[in-house]
Amino acid sequence: MLQYFALLLDSPVLIAAIFAIGIGGTFQYGFCISVMTSASPFIKTMVNETFLQRYNVSLEEWQRSLIWSFAVSIFCIGGLLGSLSASLLTVKFGRKRCVLCNNFLAILGAVLMILSQRVTSFEMIMVGRFLYGLNAGLSLSIQPLYILECTPKRLRGMVGVTVATFVSFGKFSGQLLGIRELLGTPEGWPWLLGFNGFTAFIQLFTLPFLPESPKFLLLNRGDRQACEKALRRLWGSKDHSAAVEEMLEEKASLQDIRSHSVMELFRDRTVRWQLITIVVTFILLQLSGINAVYFYSFDVLRAAGIQEEQLRHSALGIGLCELTASLACFMIVENAGKKALLFRGYAGMAVILLFLTITLYLESRVSWMPYCSLVLIFLFISLFSCGPGGVTSPLPGELFMQSYKSAAYFIACTINWAGLFLVGMVFPIMVEKMDYFCFLVFLVFCAGCASFVWFNVPETKNQTVLEIAAEFRKMHSKSEEKSRKEHKEQKVNIVNLYETKF
Repeated sequence: MLQYFALLLDSPVLIAAIFAIGIGGTFQYGFCISVMTSASPFIKTMVNETFLQRYNVSLEEWQRSLIWSFAVSIFCIGGLLGSLSASLLTVKFGRKRCVLCNNFLAILGAVLMILSQRVTSFEMIMVGRFLYGLNAGLSLSIQPLYILECTPKRLRGMVGVTVATFVSFGKFSGQLLGIRELLGTPEGWPWLLGFNGFTAFIQLFTLPFLPESPKFLLLNRGDRQACEKALRRLWGSKDHSAAVEEMLEEKASLQDIRSHSVMELFRDRTVRWQLITIVVTFILLQLSGINAVYFYSFDVLRAAGIQEEQLRHSALGIGLCELTASLACFMIVENAGKKALLFRGYAGMAVILLFLTITLYLESRVSWMPYCSLVLIFLFISLFSCGPGGVTSPLPGELFMQSYKSAAYFIACTINWAGLFLVGMVFPIMVEKMDYFCFLVFLVFCAGCASFVWFNVPETKNQTVLEIAAEFRKMHSKSEEKSRKEHKEQKVNIVNLYETKF
């Protein structure tokens, strides 16, 4: 592990790139997810005040909740649209320029949020949330693409985890700033919702000093001189000819091949298993049960004797647990490998969900059982952040060649946003009908993903895209050949049985 840290510390510009791209990137996504919980009572109050001022009508609780829910979910609609446009924009304008322009969406959204209370307009919050969604959708697609293309092969696993680390950091920051002692007040909540504009300004003033993605400069622009200059700035003044040769080897394999569309990616049988891996891992990232565990964490804290007014402070411990586990994943991923972290993460989460269902069932019967549930919640969040949550996001950038990357991120981010929206819609119904037994459904998904990863995904540690593609072919050509042999033997047995009978 120390050798990887030493290698990273030798590249201070790369470290600066990680922080600059992260603080205005997936940090925004994580912050937007967690911040609405603290602001929800103030937004509902303002919605009622707006209707009183305009129409002299006081809304019922369910009407206020419906408008608030739409303000929350419109973020996912914006995120989906941002993901859909990211593929075209990154190919046409480049990674760095797209990220820089993306900050103006967050700044405009922040201005609307800050002014919403002054003009008593909940519609401004909805428009702001939509703009935040566009910003987050673009960031989730572009950040891993840019940072992985700026990173040496030996550090891609470690640096790729920072995408999820900044999501966790954003969630924790939203929880922390949302407490009553800081911005979770009737006067401070517009500034809480507008905090995204501040982090966008940080990125806007730091990213221009960093180079464009070397891989984009060479493979998309055909500018070898600019590529080598960017590599020297990012990785130091050592000889980087081997890295350039690897890129040129990929370029040679893509000679006269343009960037592929999503439909072309679906039709290409040579990358079928890479595509299946992306679809399965991103779908099951949303179906892992992480939202259910967060939902029940407040009930468990109440059962453990935490007072209602202290719940938000106690929940900060859960957010800090996620952030700490994500940092741990950053430190161990290069030694452990992504396949191992995915498999162990999902397998461990499946086991914990089984025990958590049991402890929640026994809470009313055994006085100390809530503490067991609390420990299991911390373990589940740690396994999620140190496994699937940490290593899934950068997978499209590692599994696909340059011509397919944009389409792969398009599919991955579309699945992520659609899954987030559907889980938000379906999960409350599941809780109402099944209560904590809904964990058994998520258990099946976690166990299924662990099995899929074990049997169908090769290790990607310290390997180029072409080497990973060769590993996929080797793994699945054997299984396909075996299935063909079994099918042939089955046919021979049927023929022999038929001849014996007649």
